[in-house]
Amino acid sequence: MIDITLPDGSVRQFVDGATGYDVASSISEGLARNALGVRVNGEVRDLHRPIGQNANLEILTWNDQDGKSAFWHSSAHLLAEALEALYPGVKLGIGPSIENGFYYDIDLGEGRTISTDDFPEIEKKMLELAKQKSQYERREVSKADAIAYFTEKADPYKLDLLERLEDGSITFYTQGNFTDLCRGPHIPDTSPIKAVKLLNVAGAYWRGDEKNKQLTRIYGITFPKAKELTEYLERLEEAKRRDHRKLGKELELFAFSDKVGAGLPLWLPKGTMLRERLEQFLRKAQVKAGYQPVVTPHIGAKDLYVTSGHYEKYGADSFQPIKTPNPGEEFFLKPMNCPHHCEIYKTKPRSYRDLPLRLAEFGTVYRYEQSGELHGLTRVRGFTQDDAHIFCRPDQVKEEFLKVIDIVLYVLKALDFPEFTAQISLRDPENKTKYIGSDENWSRAESAIQEAAAEKGLTTVTELGEAAFYGPKLDFMVRDALGRKWQLGTIQVDYNLPERFDLEYVAPDNSRQRPVMIHRAPFGSLERFVAVLIEHCAGNFPLWLSPEQFAVLPISEKYHDYAQQVYDALLQAELRGNVDHRDEKIGRKIRDAEVSKVPYMLIVGEKEQENGIVSVRKHGEGDVGSMPIADFIKSFQTQVADMMDGKAV
Repeated sequence: MIDITLPDGSVRQFVDGATGYDVASSISEGLARNALGVRVNGEVRDLHRPIGQNANLEILTWNDQDGKSAFWHSSAHLLAEALEALYPGVKLGIGPSIENGFYYDIDLGEGRTISTDDFPEIEKKMLELAKQKSQYERREVSKADAIAYFTEKADPYKLDLLERLEDGSITFYTQGNFTDLCRGPHIPDTSPIKAVKLLNVAGAYWRGDEKNKQLTRIYGITFPKAKELTEYLERLEEAKRRDHRKLGKELELFAFSDKVGAGLPLWLPKGTMLRERLEQFLRKAQVKAGYQPVVTPHIGAKDLYVTSGHYEKYGADSFQPIKTPNPGEEFFLKPMNCPHHCEIYKTKPRSYRDLPLRLAEFGTVYRYEQSGELHGLTRVRGFTQDDAHIFCRPDQVKEEFLKVIDIVLYVLKALDFPEFTAQISLRDPENKTKYIGSDENWSRAESAIQEAAAEKGLTTVTELGEAAFYGPKLDFMVRDALGRKWQLGTIQVDYNLPERFDLEYVAPDNSRQRPVMIHRAPFGSLERFVAVLIEHCAGNFPLWLSPEQFAVLPISEKYHDYAQQVYDALLQAELRGNVDHRDEKIGRKIRDAEVSKVPYMLIVGEKEQENGIVSVRKHGEGDVGSMPIADFIKSFQTQVADMMDGKAV
């Protein structure tokens, strides 16, 4: 017999050989019918796989993310089966689940392509196969047999994957007429897949390497109910309307130029005003929290990044060296601000009394992202980090970490991101070669993060293998208005760069000690943050942040002088806006201001000029009445104050 501990703490006994399905059936027939998989001692497994040991066990359904993941991974196999039926000879790469749905990378061979026009036929075939209720059958295979199978099938990408797998760790999954190299897990059979939609087709280099062949990547999503697919597609349409690339162009925030270079955004006047407001907002909070501003160059000598370790980790994939007239002298575009800040720390001797030292910079960095990965402002080659580095004593780490969490929470609250999860990113215990530093320092850093997150009562998830190469981190995973998840703010504890740069401070006993370094970026990068913010609020920025808070709209040319008087009064009150002097009808001016999402439209004509008032329209709401200019200014300032009430650090 084996003991199975359920999430509620109850323990049930089952015969050895029992499966997750047996456990679900013992609880209720409905749970067994809806079960998609199980989590056994933290590992997600097939529902019908024997448990084989005493275990903590959770039944996974469509309501669990891991249940959805198994559902979508199984759907990727169903897509591959449909493709093999419709496109004989197709070669298959990988087909994982992703946050929403799945994809499969395929090689159709020379002269064959797939477009969105082909999707209906493929979807029809997938549903036809799903109705056959084919079981997903797992079996362990020797490496020799696996190689023989895919050699006979002439599938080079599977053979490439097999080269890196060890004998005894290889499994196949088969459903219907399709067999794939796969770790799993999968849902019991194909029948729960009721609704299918293929979403997009794109190019993807094999193993993400531009030197390899470009494959065709087909994205899709499936659901157990047609209604859920309909709702998802409606959300997709809303996401298209909110796309920051579309709104960024319409609102004249930023642009890209092929002549400037891919992934290098040009910030237009309105976008620059938005950026500057965000910077001013955080600078004010940082001053209150004891940060000192610094500025560092956009380039650095190669040796700086050799010392920091960035050259070893990223040099081959970064922008290539900048050579000078001096033979052998090389510089790099700055990929990180932290090495420069380490050198600022070393500009003079430091005492324990000087710590913590908090250095902050809105520093622009450059990384050569692959062209296929570039996407609007969310993935660029030049971006500005709201970077800060705190140099502190080991006994100050937890207190400083807690203070940084406060700043991140302040930013998220002020920008109306109420839903987030704090991801504790730790080292991969099975592959420590990817990281620098001693086990002792890593253990201390990871413990400090876990304790601080617990003390703040944050909702957390722990991810092994997601740490930076120099230290663990706490990433804030934010959900926007459409429920999508974004990684924004980050905090990292680093015992390693202080060692690599030989940073010291004089302790009370006059000994030389090593400071600890905390890396911190509440926005993450201004580019990515602005992109997420645009889509979160659909371009309707909070009033205090909006690049243009008002537009003065004269009814005709006769009232341009009065419109200018109104504008000047608002400008003196530090409001931001413009006067629409175009020779257009007032209806057109109002429509254009609405499209530009200007919060307030102030209409002026004969009545307004005679009485020293403005007629006020609010974006999305319409006419809100007439009032003296001073009353509008007071009302506006009260609204901004109310928005920020309780959000100050």
